[in-house]
Amino acid sequence: MKLSSYLYGGWVEGDGDGALLLDAAYGRPVAAISSAGLDLGRAAHFARTVGNPNLQKLTFHQRANLLKALAQYLMDRKEEFYALSYKTGATRRDSWVDIEGGIGTLFSYASLSRRGLPNETFVVEDEPTPLSKSGSFVARHLLTSRRGVAVHINAYNFPVWGMLEKLAPSLIAGVPSIVKPAPQTVYLAERVVRAMDESGLLPEGAVQLLVGEPGNLLEVLDETDTVTFTGSAATGRRLKVHPNLIGHNVPFQMEADSLNATVLGMSVQPSDPEFELFVKEVGNEMVSKAGQKCTAIRRVIVPRGMEEPVIEALKQRLARTTIGDPSLEAVRMGALVDRTQLQRLSDNVAQIARSAETVLDGSKGFELIGGDPERGSFMGPTLLYCDRPLHAAEPHEVEAFGPVATVMPYQGLEEATELTRRGRGSLAGSIVTYDKAEARALFFGMASAHGRVLILNRDNAKESTGHGSPLPQLVHGGPGRAGGGEELGGLRSVRHYMQRTALQADPSTLAFLGNEWVRGAAVKEDPVHPFRKYFEDLEVGDSLLTHRRTVSEADIVNFAGVSGDYFYAHVDELAAKDSLFGKRVAHGYFLVSAAAGLFVWPGVGPVLANYGLENLRFVEPVGIGDTIQARLTVKKKTAKDPKPGEKATGVV
Repeated sequence: MKLSSYLYGGWVEGDGDGALLLDAAYGRPVAAISSAGLDLGRAAHFARTVGNPNLQKLTFHQRANLLKALAQYLMDRKEEFYALSYKTGATRRDSWVDIEGGIGTLFSYASLSRRGLPNETFVVEDEPTPLSKSGSFVARHLLTSRRGVAVHINAYNFPVWGMLEKLAPSLIAGVPSIVKPAPQTVYLAERVVRAMDESGLLPEGAVQLLVGEPGNLLEVLDETDTVTFTGSAATGRRLKVHPNLIGHNVPFQMEADSLNATVLGMSVQPSDPEFELFVKEVGNEMVSKAGQKCTAIRRVIVPRGMEEPVIEALKQRLARTTIGDPSLEAVRMGALVDRTQLQRLSDNVAQIARSAETVLDGSKGFELIGGDPERGSFMGPTLLYCDRPLHAAEPHEVEAFGPVATVMPYQGLEEATELTRRGRGSLAGSIVTYDKAEARALFFGMASAHGRVLILNRDNAKESTGHGSPLPQLVHGGPGRAGGGEELGGLRSVRHYMQRTALQADPSTLAFLGNEWVRGAAVKEDPVHPFRKYFEDLEVGDSLLTHRRTVSEADIVNFAGVSGDYFYAHVDELAAKDSLFGKRVAHGYFLVSAAAGLFVWPGVGPVLANYGLENLRFVEPVGIGDTIQARLTVKKKTAKDPKPGEKATGVV
């Protein structure tokens, strides 16, 4: 079967017979792919002129609702994706992370966006900054969607998650995407995009898919566009300096494979729960996805003297790994993606072995449960030991992208953190210890070279997501070799696809453009009390100036009795005179209560509840005999999505 690309609004087939893709376990043909003859300039133009306007006329909440509906549609069809995923060499457990993890990321971003972004097409990012003495000239930063296309270049190891974790924030940002999956597993990404198209949920031009070689894709981009890349560090560096990307200063977001490390604390003994947790974590990371994870543990750093117990425990654990056809229930680890990667892995293991001893050889001696030993791409878990890691280069420079790890000893916590930093930048690191002081020293020694660090111990082990699991809420990326970029991290990643602009204006204009009232802007006073107006009747800038109230000694005494707050500054005349106030003052919370009494309309009306207070500060003392007044102004409005059967509501 020859796969088609999804470009300029339809499914189009590349010219020629195309390259043949093979099943990872049996070496049988799966599909052919070709991008020859496809007009990628037209695809980019289609995204900018059709996809961009269609997405950007929707608010963040509308985009989030589309994302949620799309996630549910894909989840209902997950078994189709699992059946195809076996051909990539992944077991069902491996594929769960890819398929349901990817769809779960769509759900997460839909929820994060509805809770954390306004029901607008732009974001007011910060509070106003006064730029003049009288307050007539102010500024703030606004985020607006970029007008171009996001090109997502993905790795072969996570064809679903790798695609969806990039699509989620870019679609929320209102930016259309062209997805370029790695060829080895593109058939799975293609099936997911085909389901997205079948759903009819996304606006036209929101997502396009390029199957095959990238052709001149990077050459048709301009300064409005964005490129994200996941894959090898070498490939990422080559793409990053593409002349057209440099010439148009196209943002390039890179997440590259790295030599991630885990550190066993010096305090941990073989009898401790943390020792077992450490061995289990390393073993899981080695065999999960057959070690083909950008976050997998490559370097196992242990206190000198603990090498033998760790190696023996790992060998025993890894010996129980069943290898073969990933669709079979008895199989724990499937195949590498293809025989090209198998050969590359073998070559890299040989390089590492120049400065390390092979203590568990995965190239031979393992039995297959299903699969073809000649045409399949199998390799067993491989463990190496480097006795002098400070004097060796290969374990810190060569990545064997498969079920391979190198054990290396350290003396002292400073040496341990130095070894972690020898990887020159990592996506993920982990520390296994129950000693908090030890964890502190290791974390701060590692932090500058890592995008994420897990501290694992007996208290969090049951609920820990593990060393190698990126989460939608947390940054996925790292410095140096890891690419220097950031993906995910909650709403941080949405901002990658938006332009930050400093807006300078008078307060009223600033309020009008940002649809959010700011201090100094004009207000609109109405005889009708705001609490008597429904959500749709209220406007930003509507304001009520209340009647006045003079604070009495009885107010302070009564509030102290009701609240139980007898702080001396409120009730002790002599002590209050010696305080910074110089007199007795009213409780801050009395003033808040009194203000509510001033501005609340007591009768039944549209207002449901007080949602809470933000940025409350007590900046001026109020004493006996002082008179207070309140102004209540509509700062902003957010309509809430009504649940089925419920009335529509909003937050003002």
